[in-house]
Amino acid sequence: MSFEELGLLAPLLRAVTDEGYTIPTPIQSQAIPQAMAGRDLLGCAQTGTGKTAAFALPLLHRLTHAGNPPKGHGRRIRALVLSPTRELAGQIGESFRIYGQYTALRQTVVYGGVGQNPQTRAIKHGIDILVATPGRLIDLMNQGYIDLSHVEIFVLDEADRMLDMGFLPDVKHIISELPAHRQTLMFSATMPEPIARLANAILRDPARIRIAPVKATAELIEHSVYFVPHRQKSRLLASFLHSRAFTRALVFTRTKRGADKVSKHLNLSGIAANAIHGNKSQSARQRALDDFKSDRTQVLVATDIASRGIDVEGISHVLNYDLPDEPETYVHRIGRTGRAGATGQAITLCDHDERQNLKAIERLIRQTLQIETDLPLGDLPKDSARLEIERRGEQPPRPPRIAAGTRQRRETHSQPHKAPADGKHGPLKKFGFGRRTAKKKNRAR
Repeated sequence: MSFEELGLLAPLLRAVTDEGYTIPTPIQSQAIPQAMAGRDLLGCAQTGTGKTAAFALPLLHRLTHAGNPPKGHGRRIRALVLSPTRELAGQIGESFRIYGQYTALRQTVVYGGVGQNPQTRAIKHGIDILVATPGRLIDLMNQGYIDLSHVEIFVLDEADRMLDMGFLPDVKHIISELPAHRQTLMFSATMPEPIARLANAILRDPARIRIAPVKATAELIEHSVYFVPHRQKSRLLASFLHSRAFTRALVFTRTKRGADKVSKHLNLSGIAANAIHGNKSQSARQRALDDFKSDRTQVLVATDIASRGIDVEGISHVLNYDLPDEPETYVHRIGRTGRAGATGQAITLCDHDERQNLKAIERLIRQTLQIETDLPLGDLPKDSARLEIERRGEQPPRPPRIAAGTRQRRETHSQPHKAPADGKHGPLKKFGFGRRTAKKKNRAR
Protein backbone atom coordinates (compact mmCIF):
# COMPACT_ATOMS: atom_id res chain seq x y z
CA MET A 1 0.00 0.00 0.00
CA SER A 2 1.22 3.50 -0.87
CA PHE A 3 0.29 6.88 0.60
CA GLU A 4 -1.76 7.61 -2.55
CA GLU A 5 -3.93 4.56 -1.83
CA LEU A 6 -4.74 5.91 1.65
CA GLY A 7 -6.82 8.70 0.07
CA LEU A 8 -4.96 11.66 1.53
CA LEU A 9 -5.56 15.12 0.05
CA ALA A 10 -3.20 16.37 -2.66
CA PRO A 11 -1.40 18.99 -0.45
CA LEU A 12 -0.52 16.27 2.07
CA LEU A 13 0.64 13.83 -0.61
CA ARG A 14 2.86 16.55 -2.02
CA ALA A 15 4.46 17.18 1.38
CA VAL A 16 4.95 13.45 2.00
CA THR A 17 6.55 13.04 -1.43
CA ASP A 18 8.90 15.96 -0.75
CA GLU A 19 10.10 14.08 2.35
CA GLY A 20 10.82 11.00 0.26
CA TYR A 21 8.14 8.80 1.84
CA THR A 22 6.41 6.33 -0.48
CA ILE A 23 5.22 3.38 1.62
CA PRO A 24 3.58 3.89 5.03
CA THR A 25 4.73 1.94 8.07
CA PRO A 26 2.37 -0.69 9.57
CA ILE A 27 1.01 1.68 12.22
CA GLN A 28 0.43 4.34 9.57
CA SER A 29 -1.27 2.04 7.06
CA GLN A 30 -3.69 0.79 9.73
CA ALA A 31 -4.28 3.96 11.74
CA ILE A 32 -4.61 6.59 9.00
CA PRO A 33 -7.77 5.16 7.30
CA GLN A 34 -9.52 4.70 10.67
CA ALA A 35 -8.62 8.21 11.83
CA MET A 36 -9.64 9.74 8.47
CA ALA A 37 -13.05 8.10 8.89
CA GLY A 38 -13.50 9.97 12.18
CA ARG A 39 -13.25 6.99 14.54
CA ASP A 40 -11.64 7.09 17.95
CA LEU A 41 -8.42 5.12 17.94
CA LEU A 42 -6.16 3.36 20.43
CA GLY A 43 -2.74 2.65 18.92
CA CYS A 44 -0.03 0.66 20.69
CA ALA A 45 3.34 0.72 18.95
CA GLN A 46 6.87 1.09 20.22
CA THR A 47 9.12 4.07 19.64
CA GLY A 48 10.39 4.63 16.11
CA THR A 49 7.46 3.09 14.23
CA GLY A 50 6.09 6.32 12.74
CA LYS A 51 3.31 7.16 15.20
CA THR A 52 3.57 10.92 14.64
CA ALA A 53 2.62 10.70 10.97
CA ALA A 54 -0.05 8.16 11.90
CA PHE A 55 -2.03 10.87 13.67
CA ALA A 56 -0.68 14.05 12.03
CA LEU A 57 -1.65 13.17 8.45
CA PRO A 58 -5.30 12.19 9.12
CA LEU A 59 -5.67 15.18 11.47
CA LEU A 60 -4.46 17.57 8.77
CA HIS A 61 -6.63 15.78 6.21
CA ARG A 62 -9.83 16.18 8.24
CA LEU A 63 -9.25 19.83 9.14
CA THR A 64 -8.34 20.74 5.55
CA HIS A 65 -11.25 18.78 4.12
CA ALA A 66 -13.64 20.76 6.32
CA GLY A 67 -12.78 23.91 4.39
CA ASN A 68 -10.60 26.98 4.82
CA PRO A 69 -10.53 28.27 8.41
CA PRO A 70 -11.47 31.84 9.32
CA LYS A 71 -8.67 34.34 8.88
CA GLY A 72 -6.69 36.04 11.62
CA HIS A 73 -8.12 36.27 15.13
CA GLY A 74 -11.28 34.42 14.12
CA ARG A 75 -9.46 31.09 14.16
CA ARG A 76 -10.23 28.68 16.97
CA ILE A 77 -8.14 25.82 18.31
CA ARG A 78 -9.66 22.84 16.48
CA ALA A 79 -7.05 20.19 17.30
CA LEU A 80 -5.04 19.57 20.47
CA VAL A 81 -2.02 17.26 20.69
CA LEU A 82 -0.76 16.52 24.20
CA SER A 83 2.86 15.40 24.68
CA PRO A 84 4.82 14.51 27.84
CA THR A 85 8.11 16.33 27.12
CA ARG A 86 9.31 19.55 25.54
CA GLU A 87 11.55 17.79 23.05
CA LEU A 88 8.79 15.51 21.82
CA ALA A 89 6.36 18.43 21.60
CA GLY A 90 8.89 20.33 19.48
CA GLN A 91 9.39 17.40 17.14
CA ILE A 92 5.64 16.88 16.77
CA GLY A 93 5.24 20.58 15.96
CA GLU A 94 7.98 20.30 13.34
CA SER A 95 6.19 17.31 11.77
CA PHE A 96 2.96 19.30 11.54
CA ARG A 97 4.85 22.17 9.91
CA ILE A 98 6.37 19.83 7.30
CA TYR A 99 3.24 17.83 6.52
CA GLY A 100 0.98 20.87 6.53
CA GLN A 101 3.21 23.27 4.59
CA TYR A 102 0.90 23.25 1.54
CA THR A 103 -2.28 23.76 3.57
CA ALA A 104 -3.77 26.94 5.04
CA LEU A 105 -3.69 25.60 8.60
CA ARG A 106 -1.72 27.26 11.39
CA GLN A 107 -0.11 25.49 14.32
CA THR A 108 2.04 26.36 17.31
CA VAL A 109 3.76 24.59 20.19
CA VAL A 110 3.63 25.56 23.87
CA TYR A 111 5.79 24.10 26.64
CA GLY A 112 7.47 25.20 29.84
CA GLY A 113 11.05 26.17 30.50
CA VAL A 114 10.91 29.21 28.20
CA GLY A 115 9.15 32.56 28.23
CA GLN A 116 5.46 32.44 27.39
CA ASN A 117 5.18 35.73 25.45
CA PRO A 118 6.01 34.33 21.97
CA GLN A 119 3.59 31.47 22.61
CA THR A 120 0.74 33.72 23.72
CA ARG A 121 1.30 36.04 20.73
CA ALA A 122 0.93 33.11 18.34
CA ILE A 123 -2.26 32.03 20.08
CA LYS A 124 -3.71 35.57 19.91
CA HIS A 125 -3.05 35.72 16.16
CA GLY A 126 -5.15 32.59 15.75
CA ILE A 127 -4.16 28.93 15.35
CA ASP A 128 -5.89 25.74 14.25
CA ILE A 129 -3.59 23.12 15.83
CA LEU A 130 -2.01 23.32 19.28
CA VAL A 131 0.78 20.98 20.43
CA ALA A 132 1.39 21.29 24.16
CA THR A 133 2.85 19.80 27.31
CA PRO A 134 0.35 19.49 30.20
CA GLY A 135 1.95 21.92 32.65
CA ARG A 136 2.27 24.94 30.34
CA LEU A 137 -1.14 24.23 28.78
CA ILE A 138 -2.92 24.34 32.14
CA ASP A 139 -0.96 27.47 33.08
CA LEU A 140 -2.09 29.30 29.93
CA MET A 141 -5.64 28.03 30.37
CA ASN A 142 -5.73 29.45 33.90
CA GLN A 143 -4.49 32.80 32.56
CA GLY A 144 -7.29 32.88 30.00
CA TYR A 145 -5.12 32.58 26.87
CA ILE A 146 -6.40 29.19 25.71
CA ASP A 147 -9.97 28.07 25.06
CA LEU A 148 -10.48 24.38 24.30
CA SER A 149 -14.25 24.51 23.76
CA HIS A 150 -13.93 24.25 19.94
CA VAL A 151 -11.52 21.30 19.80
CA GLU A 152 -12.67 18.72 17.26
CA ILE A 153 -9.71 16.30 17.44
CA PHE A 154 -7.75 15.43 20.58
CA VAL A 155 -4.51 13.42 20.41
CA LEU A 156 -2.86 11.95 23.51
CA ASP A 157 0.65 10.85 22.53
CA GLU A 158 2.99 8.69 24.65
CA ALA A 159 0.25 8.02 27.20
CA ASP A 160 2.43 5.63 29.19
CA ARG A 161 5.06 8.34 29.69
CA MET A 162 2.33 10.68 30.93
CA LEU A 163 1.64 8.11 33.64
CA ASP A 164 5.33 7.68 34.50
CA MET A 165 5.82 11.42 34.85
CA GLY A 166 2.79 11.91 37.09
CA PHE A 167 0.74 13.83 34.53
CA LEU A 168 -2.41 11.72 34.85
CA PRO A 169 -4.31 14.26 37.05
CA ASP A 170 -3.37 17.07 34.63
CA VAL A 171 -4.50 14.99 31.65
CA LYS A 172 -7.85 14.32 33.29
CA HIS A 173 -8.26 18.03 34.03
CA ILE A 174 -7.52 18.96 30.41
CA ILE A 175 -9.94 16.32 29.10
CA SER A 176 -12.68 17.77 31.31
CA GLU A 177 -12.32 21.09 29.43
CA LEU A 178 -12.77 19.48 26.00
CA PRO A 179 -16.12 19.18 24.18
CA ALA A 180 -17.93 15.89 24.73
CA HIS A 181 -18.36 15.38 20.98
CA ARG A 182 -14.89 15.08 19.56
CA GLN A 183 -12.55 12.54 17.97
CA THR A 184 -9.88 11.15 20.30
CA LEU A 185 -6.68 9.44 19.14
CA MET A 186 -4.57 7.81 21.84
CA PHE A 187 -1.11 6.33 21.31
CA SER A 188 1.10 4.48 23.76
CA ALA A 189 4.16 2.23 23.59
CA THR A 190 2.90 0.06 26.46
CA MET A 191 -0.54 -0.48 27.94
CA PRO A 192 -0.37 -0.65 31.76
CA GLU A 193 -3.63 -0.98 33.66
CA PRO A 194 -4.05 2.74 34.53
CA ILE A 195 -3.65 3.66 30.84
CA ALA A 196 -6.15 0.99 29.84
CA ARG A 197 -8.67 2.43 32.31
CA LEU A 198 -8.08 5.94 30.97
CA ALA A 199 -8.60 4.69 27.41
CA ASN A 200 -11.89 3.08 28.35
CA ALA A 201 -13.03 6.33 29.97
CA ILE A 202 -12.23 8.74 27.11
CA LEU A 203 -12.58 6.65 23.92
CA ARG A 204 -15.88 5.77 22.27
CA ASP A 205 -15.95 2.47 20.38
CA PRO A 206 -12.30 2.89 19.35
CA ALA A 207 -10.43 1.07 16.62
CA ARG A 208 -7.69 -0.85 18.45
CA ILE A 209 -4.37 -1.24 16.65
CA ARG A 210 -1.37 -3.01 18.10
CA ILE A 211 1.89 -3.02 16.15
CA ALA A 212 5.24 -4.50 17.19
CA PRO A 213 4.49 -5.58 20.77
CA VAL A 214 6.94 -4.37 23.37
CA LYS A 215 8.29 -7.92 23.80
CA ALA A 216 9.78 -7.74 20.32
CA THR A 217 13.08 -5.94 19.69
CA ALA A 218 14.60 -4.95 16.39
CA GLU A 219 16.37 -7.88 14.77
CA LEU A 220 19.04 -5.56 13.40
CA ILE A 221 20.22 -4.60 16.89
CA GLU A 222 23.06 -6.54 18.52
CA HIS A 223 22.71 -6.88 22.29
CA SER A 224 25.69 -7.35 24.58
CA VAL A 225 26.62 -6.79 28.22
CA TYR A 226 29.78 -6.00 30.17
CA PHE A 227 29.87 -7.12 33.81
CA VAL A 228 31.80 -4.38 35.55
CA PRO A 229 31.83 -2.82 39.05
CA HIS A 230 30.02 0.49 39.22
CA ARG A 231 33.18 2.39 40.13
CA GLN A 232 34.77 1.23 36.85
CA LYS A 233 31.83 2.10 34.60
CA SER A 234 32.99 5.61 33.70
CA ARG A 235 36.44 4.41 32.69
CA LEU A 236 35.04 1.48 30.72
CA LEU A 237 32.60 3.73 28.89
CA ALA A 238 35.30 6.21 27.90
CA SER A 239 37.65 3.42 26.81
CA PHE A 240 34.89 1.75 24.80
CA LEU A 241 34.11 4.97 22.91
CA HIS A 242 37.84 5.53 22.27
CA SER A 243 38.37 2.05 20.89
CA ARG A 244 35.18 1.56 18.84
CA ALA A 245 34.05 3.18 15.61
CA PHE A 246 30.65 4.83 15.99
CA THR A 247 28.65 7.59 14.32
CA ARG A 248 26.48 8.77 17.22
CA ALA A 249 26.19 7.25 20.68
CA LEU A 250 23.34 7.73 23.14
CA VAL A 251 24.16 6.97 26.80
CA PHE A 252 21.38 6.39 29.34
CA THR A 253 21.70 7.02 33.07
CA ARG A 254 19.15 6.55 35.83
CA THR A 255 19.52 10.00 37.42
CA LYS A 256 20.07 13.59 36.35
CA ARG A 257 23.15 13.90 38.54
CA GLY A 258 24.52 10.73 36.98
CA ALA A 259 24.06 12.16 33.50
CA ASP A 260 26.06 15.25 34.44
CA LYS A 261 28.87 13.18 36.02
CA VAL A 262 29.14 10.86 33.01
CA SER A 263 29.17 13.76 30.58
CA LYS A 264 31.89 15.54 32.57
CA HIS A 265 34.04 12.40 32.73
CA LEU A 266 33.75 11.83 28.99
CA ASN A 267 34.81 15.40 28.24
CA LEU A 268 37.82 15.03 30.56
CA SER A 269 38.68 11.85 28.66
CA GLY A 270 38.76 13.72 25.34
CA ILE A 271 35.26 12.75 24.11
CA ALA A 272 32.89 15.61 23.31
CA ALA A 273 29.61 14.94 25.13
CA ASN A 274 26.55 16.80 26.37
CA ALA A 275 23.97 15.90 29.00
CA ILE A 276 20.23 16.35 28.65
CA HIS A 277 17.74 15.99 31.52
CA GLY A 278 14.86 17.69 33.27
CA ASN A 279 16.97 20.08 35.37
CA LYS A 280 18.49 21.67 32.26
CA SER A 281 16.88 24.81 30.87
CA GLN A 282 14.99 24.41 27.62
CA SER A 283 17.61 26.41 25.72
CA ALA A 284 20.40 24.17 27.08
CA ARG A 285 18.45 21.02 26.20
CA GLN A 286 17.74 22.25 22.69
CA ARG A 287 21.36 23.30 22.21
CA ALA A 288 22.58 19.85 23.31
CA LEU A 289 20.13 18.18 20.92
CA ASP A 290 21.15 20.45 18.03
CA ASP A 291 24.83 19.75 18.67
CA PHE A 292 24.10 16.02 18.64
CA LYS A 293 22.15 16.23 15.37
CA SER A 294 24.79 18.35 13.65
CA ASP A 295 27.73 16.14 14.77
CA ARG A 296 29.32 18.86 16.88
CA THR A 297 29.11 16.26 19.65
CA GLN A 298 28.91 12.54 18.95
CA VAL A 299 27.78 11.49 22.42
CA LEU A 300 24.59 12.51 24.22
CA VAL A 301 24.00 11.44 27.84
CA ALA A 302 20.31 11.39 28.77
CA THR A 303 17.84 10.26 31.39
CA ASP A 304 14.86 8.18 30.32
CA ILE A 305 12.27 10.95 30.63
CA ALA A 306 14.35 13.46 28.69
CA SER A 307 15.06 10.90 25.99
CA ARG A 308 11.49 10.99 24.73
CA GLY A 309 11.59 13.11 21.61
CA ILE A 310 15.21 12.26 20.73
CA ASP A 311 14.47 11.13 17.19
CA VAL A 312 17.88 11.43 15.54
CA GLU A 313 19.01 9.46 12.54
CA GLY A 314 22.35 7.64 12.52
CA ILE A 315 22.56 6.59 16.18
CA SER A 316 24.82 3.56 15.91
CA HIS A 317 25.18 2.75 19.63
CA VAL A 318 22.90 2.91 22.64
CA LEU A 319 24.80 2.39 25.91
CA ASN A 320 23.00 1.58 29.13
CA TYR A 321 25.29 3.08 31.76
CA ASP A 322 22.63 2.23 34.37
CA LEU A 323 20.10 -0.52 33.87
CA PRO A 324 16.48 0.66 34.00
CA ASP A 325 14.21 -0.39 36.85
CA GLU A 326 11.48 -1.43 34.41
CA PRO A 327 12.47 -3.87 31.65
CA GLU A 328 10.10 -2.23 29.15
CA THR A 329 12.25 0.89 29.36
CA TYR A 330 15.15 -1.10 27.87
CA VAL A 331 13.09 -1.64 24.71
CA HIS A 332 12.33 2.08 24.47
CA ARG A 333 16.00 2.93 24.90
CA ILE A 334 17.36 0.61 22.24
CA GLY A 335 14.63 1.73 19.85
CA ARG A 336 16.75 4.85 19.25
CA THR A 337 19.14 2.79 17.13
CA GLY A 338 18.55 0.24 14.39
CA ARG A 339 15.96 2.49 12.75
CA ALA A 340 14.86 2.55 9.11
CA GLY A 341 16.61 -0.71 8.27
CA ALA A 342 19.98 0.32 9.72
CA THR A 343 21.95 -1.86 12.11
CA GLY A 344 22.71 -0.84 15.67
CA GLN A 345 24.36 -1.98 18.88
CA ALA A 346 22.95 -1.95 22.39
CA ILE A 347 25.69 -2.14 25.05
CA THR A 348 24.83 -2.62 28.71
CA LEU A 349 27.17 -2.04 31.67
CA CYS A 350 25.96 -4.27 34.48
CA ASP A 351 27.05 -4.06 38.10
CA HIS A 352 26.56 -6.96 40.52
CA ASP A 353 23.56 -5.21 42.11
CA GLU A 354 21.87 -4.87 38.70
CA ARG A 355 21.84 -8.55 37.73
CA GLN A 356 18.17 -8.96 38.65
CA ASN A 357 17.28 -6.06 36.32
CA LEU A 358 19.26 -7.78 33.56
CA LYS A 359 17.41 -11.06 34.07
CA ALA A 360 14.07 -9.24 33.85
CA ILE A 361 15.14 -7.63 30.56
CA GLU A 362 16.23 -10.97 29.10
CA ARG A 363 12.91 -12.54 30.08
CA LEU A 364 11.00 -9.70 28.44
CA ILE A 365 12.85 -9.70 25.12
CA ARG A 366 13.23 -13.50 25.20
CA GLN A 367 16.88 -13.18 24.37
CA THR A 368 20.12 -13.65 26.31
CA LEU A 369 22.52 -10.76 26.01
CA GLN A 370 25.95 -11.72 24.73
CA ILE A 371 28.59 -11.40 27.44
CA GLU A 372 31.63 -9.32 26.44
CA THR A 373 34.92 -10.29 28.08
CA ASP A 374 37.39 -7.95 26.34
CA LEU A 375 37.12 -5.08 28.78
CA PRO A 376 38.69 -2.08 26.99
CA LEU A 377 40.30 -0.61 30.10
CA GLY A 378 43.50 0.65 28.47
CA ASP A 379 45.28 3.94 29.04
CA LEU A 380 42.93 6.86 28.64
CA PRO A 381 43.53 10.60 28.38
CA LYS A 382 43.33 12.06 31.89
CA ASP A 383 42.95 15.57 33.17
CA SER A 384 46.26 17.32 33.86
CA ALA A 385 46.16 16.89 37.66
CA ARG A 386 45.80 13.10 37.58
CA LEU A 387 48.32 12.86 34.74
CA GLU A 388 50.90 14.75 36.78
CA ILE A 389 50.37 12.48 39.81
CA GLU A 390 50.78 9.35 37.71
CA ARG A 391 53.88 10.74 35.99
CA ARG A 392 55.52 11.15 39.40
CA GLY A 393 54.55 7.65 40.42
CA GLU A 394 52.61 9.01 43.38
CA GLN A 395 49.21 8.16 44.75
CA PRO A 396 46.52 10.84 45.13
CA PRO A 397 46.61 12.30 48.65
CA ARG A 398 44.17 10.76 51.12
CA PRO A 399 42.64 12.41 54.20
CA PRO A 400 44.31 11.40 57.50
CA ARG A 401 42.71 8.48 59.29
CA ILE A 402 41.39 8.99 62.82
CA ALA A 403 41.76 6.12 65.24
CA ALA A 404 38.55 4.62 66.55
CA GLY A 405 37.35 6.07 69.83
CA THR A 406 39.31 9.33 69.50
CA ARG A 407 37.99 12.78 68.84
CA GLN A 408 39.77 15.32 66.73
CA ARG A 409 39.52 18.87 67.93
CA ARG A 410 38.81 21.44 65.22
CA GLU A 411 40.98 24.54 65.46
CA THR A 412 38.99 27.70 64.82
CA HIS A 413 42.07 29.85 64.25
CA SER A 414 45.19 29.44 62.18
CA GLN A 415 47.31 29.27 65.39
CA PRO A 416 46.31 27.52 68.64
CA HIS A 417 45.85 29.61 71.79
CA LYS A 418 48.94 29.96 73.97
CA ALA A 419 49.00 30.49 77.71
CA PRO A 420 50.47 33.80 78.97
CA ALA A 421 54.08 33.74 80.07
CA ASP A 422 53.15 34.35 83.72
CA GLY A 423 50.75 31.43 83.68
CA LYS A 424 47.78 33.58 84.80
CA HIS A 425 44.51 31.90 83.78
CA GLY A 426 46.60 29.70 81.49
CA PRO A 427 44.69 26.40 81.69
CA LEU A 428 41.34 28.19 81.45
CA LYS A 429 42.27 30.72 78.78
CA LYS A 430 43.52 27.89 76.53
CA PHE A 431 39.90 26.84 76.12
CA GLY A 432 38.53 30.38 76.03
CA PHE A 433 37.24 30.52 79.60
CA GLY A 434 39.97 32.61 81.31
CA ARG A 435 38.52 36.12 80.84
CA ARG A 436 34.94 35.17 81.80
CA THR A 437 36.14 33.31 84.91
CA ALA A 438 38.25 36.26 86.01
CA LYS A 439 35.29 38.63 85.67
CA LYS A 440 33.11 36.34 87.75
CA LYS A 441 35.70 36.27 90.53
CA ASN A 442 35.95 40.10 90.54
CA ARG A 443 32.13 40.42 90.79
CA ALA A 444 32.08 37.92 93.64
CA ARG A 445 34.54 40.05 95.59
